[in-house]
Amino acid sequence: MQEPAITTDLIEAHGLKPDEYDLILEIIGREPTFTELGIFSAMWNEHCSYKSSKKWLRTLPTEGPQVICGPGENAGIVDIGDGDAVVFKMESHNHPSYIEPYQGAATGVGGILRDVFTMGARPVAAMNSLSFGEPAHHKTTQLVNGVVEGVGGYGNCFGVPTVGGEVRFHPAYNGNCLVNAFAAGLAKSDGIFYSAASGIGMPVVYLGAKTGRDGVGGATMASAEFDDTIEEKRPTVQVGDPFTEKRLMEATLELMQTGAVISIQDMGAAGLTCSAVEMGDKGQLGVKLNLEDVPQREDNMTAYEMMLSESQERMLMVLNPELEAEARAVFTKWDLDFAIVGETIAEDRFLILHNGDVKADLPLSPLSGRAPEYDRPWVETPAAEELADVPQIDAIDGLKGLITSPNYAGKQWVYEQYDTTVMGDTAQRPGMGSGVIRVHGTDKKLAFTSDVTPRYVKANPIEGGKQAVAEAFRNLSAVGAKPLASTDNLNFGNPEKPEIMGQFVGAIKGIGEAVAALDMPIVSGNVSLYNETDGSGILPTPTIGAVGLIAAGEEPILGEARDGHVAMVIGETDGHLGQSALLAEVFNREDGDAPHVDLTAERLHGDFVRDNRDLIKACTDLADGGLALAAFEMSEAAGVGVQLDMDDTPTLFGEDQARYLVACNFDQAEALMINAQQAGVPITSVGRFTGDMVKFGSSEAPLAELSETFRSSFAAAVA
Repeated sequence: MQEPAITTDLIEAHGLKPDEYDLILEIIGREPTFTELGIFSAMWNEHCSYKSSKKWLRTLPTEGPQVICGPGENAGIVDIGDGDAVVFKMESHNHPSYIEPYQGAATGVGGILRDVFTMGARPVAAMNSLSFGEPAHHKTTQLVNGVVEGVGGYGNCFGVPTVGGEVRFHPAYNGNCLVNAFAAGLAKSDGIFYSAASGIGMPVVYLGAKTGRDGVGGATMASAEFDDTIEEKRPTVQVGDPFTEKRLMEATLELMQTGAVISIQDMGAAGLTCSAVEMGDKGQLGVKLNLEDVPQREDNMTAYEMMLSESQERMLMVLNPELEAEARAVFTKWDLDFAIVGETIAEDRFLILHNGDVKADLPLSPLSGRAPEYDRPWVETPAAEELADVPQIDAIDGLKGLITSPNYAGKQWVYEQYDTTVMGDTAQRPGMGSGVIRVHGTDKKLAFTSDVTPRYVKANPIEGGKQAVAEAFRNLSAVGAKPLASTDNLNFGNPEKPEIMGQFVGAIKGIGEAVAALDMPIVSGNVSLYNETDGSGILPTPTIGAVGLIAAGEEPILGEARDGHVAMVIGETDGHLGQSALLAEVFNREDGDAPHVDLTAERLHGDFVRDNRDLIKACTDLADGGLALAAFEMSEAAGVGVQLDMDDTPTLFGEDQARYLVACNFDQAEALMINAQQAGVPITSVGRFTGDMVKFGSSEAPLAELSETFRSSFAAAVA
């Protein structure tokens, strides 16, 4: 088949700028072939090269005594003691999910699971963070239903519990939803597998499902804005098969026990191209591939299509040749393809042959190491104005305004479509703070959370970035887990706009400051830029996924409020209403500054909660909706009424940070107050849990009536 001539239009269609193409010419000293152009496009797009973000990502704290492996591998790895490690990462599948909601979300889940088991870890938990446009928008219902079904369809069939997540709605996501998928797995710290190739003349082996034409150019599509040609991009979305992925995981983990694996990499974005280049580059080796040996499910596939296909459920491995028979037998048993498709070579060379014809012959290291790196111009986000004319509202009316919004209504309709208890180790399901699982066969537990408040980040990127980390810290502390480390999924608009790049820079500064202060280093992550349609960008959404440990001998804080329990707030309440949920949902206002985050107070108060777990029956952090929403949610989950002593709007709905609501018996409350005084931690008794009414000062309503509203509003809005 005749390859097309390289034209200006073809270069532009591959997402390459003229100066980037000039750099390609400089590196290879000639015009590239069509396949080579595709390879450079795949390796140098934003999704794979991080060319707009690398400068700033390097500033993030990534190390600590608990960190076994930080960013740069398929996933981050953290020590949890006794020779055990937790392997985790969060990644976006935003553009594919907007084009094809079910498959986009499903393959997002599949890809993140592969990142985990590629490293020798068995996945034990999943989460997702989903952002959609306003409920009334004509695409929102289709997107919500398709994405939730895709997440559940893949995760449930694969057999991993979905233990947490978040769902939000805002008009800024009308043209570009966000689907951020998180997975965590368990491994032995001496049984971890990495992706750097080693040894010359070693077989390069293709594993898993066959290659088709689905997903060709997907990574390049994910690095571009949307416009009215969006429907033409449908073929760039991959198609997932969770049952094949389940077999691939079992085969891979079994293969790792044979000693045959020298290095291994999943085929994710840019498929065979990215996996081969990364393995060679990390091992400072070249790679030669014979494409006629690649298992194919479609006829007459070209070299270009095979190199850029993002067909799912595939891996690439460098094999110990002495154990080829044992390795092949494992994949034959699991009815999966096992094909030697090339070898490692001494030269710095990426050589692609197809039926004896040279389709690409490139220096390998520049594909990764000489990708353009930009120091994009940026402008600082202007300081927000002080909140004027602070509104007042009847306390119960304010609560109803929140719980009738799909942003703050119960998300049962979502998480009841997910298998939350498969594997039998789930200790806390979604719906009330962090998800918690038992570490099988031990007395340890792990907690997981995903957090960000995008309107804070838009108003004040630095404080908003800090707040995302601080809320993750609080959510873990609230279940008694010591925060260990974080993964970030940085979703922003077009970085070529200085104001968008300024949001990114500010958020990175805030995140970096917070993870350093709270000992939660970033060990993995993903950047998703160009989340815009027709020039209109999303809210800046730097999602933080975090993992915490409840050590052997420690009890988690997973109880419920009971009739007669005292309600107490840990932390200072000043009544900050700027950028609050109440303003947004009830008054349709997004003004004022984001709340200030005092990281010293966050650490002090979180440590206090964990240190006093024996005195606390139930606990939640105070975030969106303030004390009013937290008290209602704790009351609703337990089926017992709550009476708070105050009814003023700032105290009830203010979103001051570093605060927790706890429930405990009267004698425990006394002990808690004594301990708080000694520790220098502010603590206030605010009411009690009792009866069957929700009563804020003199304003009240039956709990049953509010509970029905809370549990039905989400489905009524978008299902």
